Amino acid sequence: MLFVCPKCKGKLNIYDGGTAKCDKGHSYDKSRYGYYNLLLSERGGVHGDNKEMVLARREFLSANFYKPLSEKIADIIFALIDNGANILDAGCGEGYYTENVRAKCKEKCANIAVFDISKDAVREAAKRKCADEYAVAGSYHMPVADESIDLVLNTFSPLARDEVFRVLKPGGCFVMAIPASEHLFGLKAKIYDTPYKNEVMDKTLDGFSLVLEDELKYPLKLNTQGDIRALFMMTPYAYRTNEIGRNRVLSLSELECDAHFLILTYRKEK
Repeated sequence: MLFVCPKCKGKLNIYDGGTAKCDKGHSYDKSRYGYYNLLLSERGGVHGDNKEMVLARREFLSANFYKPLSEKIADIIFALIDNGANILDAGCGEGYYTENVRAKCKEKCANIAVFDISKDAVREAAKRKCADEYAVAGSYHMPVADESIDLVLNTFSPLARDEVFRVLKPGGCFVMAIPASEHLFGLKAKIYDTPYKNEVMDKTLDGFSLVLEDELKYPLKLNTQGDIRALFMMTPYAYRTNEIGRNRVLSLSELECDAHFLILTYRKEK
């Protein structure tokens, strides 16, 4: 098992019924959906994306509007890994991208583990059967042993550079997909009077070498209110937009905009 005890970082052993325990006696029950809750938090409430956002993303992605991105990520990972690789999807969402990585790379992978801070997201990922291990956990406290992972994938999730560096083996790879400058600009033009382009992050990461940078841009044409609603509701704009802008988008019967991504591949320096 790639996941370790989040409290002491000890190895987790699986017992009857799926309960996971470390040698210090910390115990974690396996949910009926197949995941472990390894989130270290005493705060109540909803962590990460709520159920409405997760289901909207599942609906939109299942229609394969982002299939070119998913296929590109899977192709990049296949070319990077050797046989017997351990892959970690950090912030897996509902598992759409992981599912395609698994289909492409299953013959080369020893283990694929996924986690997300949203319990609703992990539940959907587990339903997809897109990985070998599932956990509710946060990117800034990954329940994974030091230098145990060959490749970390991050698609639109918070960047926890120190944790990625810690869990990767020397020479391991980090693949990160982020929105590029004009991603969904057409949607923002419907929301805001003065739409803005995305600010792209500084691509320099301490301890890593940027070995590959891929840009992917293609038009999206949404022809139903259902598809437009799913796109809007899976984005942060859904809860950042005032009622006027929200109603403006949700009343649309068609929408044209660009999908625009950067896929950045880093290698951990030895």
